[in-house]
Amino acid sequence: MIDVLEIENLCSGYGELNVLKGVNISVGENEIVALIGPNGAGKSTVIKSVFNMADISEGNIKFRGEAINSLKTHEIIKLGISYLNQGKINFSNLSVRENLMIGADQIFASDVAEQGLRQIYDKFPDLLTKENELAYTLSGGQQQMLALGRSLMQRPELLLMDEPSLGLSPKLQQELFETIASLKNDGISLLIVEQNAKKAIEIADRTYLLEDGKVVLEGGKEILDNDAIKNVYLGGRY
Repeated sequence: MIDVLEIENLCSGYGELNVLKGVNISVGENEIVALIGPNGAGKSTVIKSVFNMADISEGNIKFRGEAINSLKTHEIIKLGISYLNQGKINFSNLSVRENLMIGADQIFASDVAEQGLRQIYDKFPDLLTKENELAYTLSGGQQQMLALGRSLMQRPELLLMDEPSLGLSPKLQQELFETIASLKNDGISLLIVEQNAKKAIEIADRTYLLEDGKVVLEGGKEILDNDAIKNVYLGGRY
């Protein structure tokens, strides 16, 4: 079976700054793959390279066996790849509904977009109750629901997530990770960059550890027992 995403010998960065140095990563059908590592290791650059937001100097990126290196970002979205980037990414002065519908009506017919909206409200009932309220009035957890919901409105086959738990309380982080894990049941494959290494490994089918722009470790949940993971990323215990 062809992997949903194949990254082969990827070297990329920003201008003359080389960040990734021959990275190989794959994401299978309905699989959650996590990228962990220290700040500056190149985790976000992997995702930005897939989404054509970094400068690729060498290597290939394939989506369902077809090279996408040369595609523009809007073409990548239409293929079925969505990107949930980190930080304050909602349109604060638009309503919840307006935020969710942004872009969807450019990809789908209006009735299909409305059907997608109902599915998002079924998954995130809080957003339905806040449908007509401005995004800036939402709590931190609701903000992240909204951002994730907008990505899901594109009906992706592959979802790229960059630090989805950033700034959330432990309780909201737990709820978010449960939601992310459930997306496999919707037929979505996921590539997640996450600083919360333990939670990322727990929900992932496979995890890659990046250091200095290179993959130095790959494995399933058993890598929680690896000394490098325990000592450096889990504080020596978990």
